[in-house]
Amino acid sequence: MRQDAVTLQRFYSAPLGQAAARILSGKLTDLWGDARGLSLLGLGYAVPVLEAFGTAPARTVAAVPYEHGQVSWDPAGRGNAAVSVGDVRLPFPDGLFDRVIVMHGLEETGDPRAYLREIWRITAPEGRIVLAASNRSGLWSRATRTPFGQGRPWTRSQLMNLLSIGLFQVTASASALYMPPVGNPVVTSAAEGWEVMGRFLAPGLGGVVLVEAVKRLYASPGGGAPAPVTEKVRIARPVTTNGRESH
Repeated sequence: MRQDAVTLQRFYSAPLGQAAARILSGKLTDLWGDARGLSLLGLGYAVPVLEAFGTAPARTVAAVPYEHGQVSWDPAGRGNAAVSVGDVRLPFPDGLFDRVIVMHGLEETGDPRAYLREIWRITAPEGRIVLAASNRSGLWSRATRTPFGQGRPWTRSQLMNLLSIGLFQVTASASALYMPPVGNPVVTSAAEGWEVMGRFLAPGLGGVVLVEAVKRLYASPGGGAPAPVTEKVRIARPVTTNGRESH
């Protein structure tokens, strides 16, 4: 059973959710830049990180599962860019998107392989995707009051294996969210510091695993590299909620 949109929006409007979105957004924008001129899709509930790309992409769409309920998202006054979708058949033509972010999607889908096949279909050749999933070994997968404590958590090797089976070639991976999953201002205000310390002391115990892969029409089975997405810690653009910046 998927979480509802109201619960997700409430989490990401609170200090803990804002800090989490800031860290994850930094990972993605360090990886892809501002995605200028590209078609960008967020699957699951990726609105908090999609907002970090601003208006640079030529197209940005938030595809939210039906079970979440109605979501309205208006990035930079362009009009509603959110659409309700199912997992089995996405309402997009083949090869439409250059970049795809999956967040709060994989953990709660009933058939991960079918889900990934559909993502492969709508991704452009040589397009790139990032799977961001709760880390089975991290604290956040046990924090049931957050969206990361719902559904099935994953390990890095499980995500890489799933992508390989799904005809994607893994190009990079990283862990994120080393801060404890508590909303204490002392913790959330120092989120970037926790990232630096966590990567040094316990590199495999971040709350979220991110794996990037490229759609290759002729990819080698098992191909890929466990290189980190980024070793930099940066502050992304402020996360916005309902068109307003959150501070």
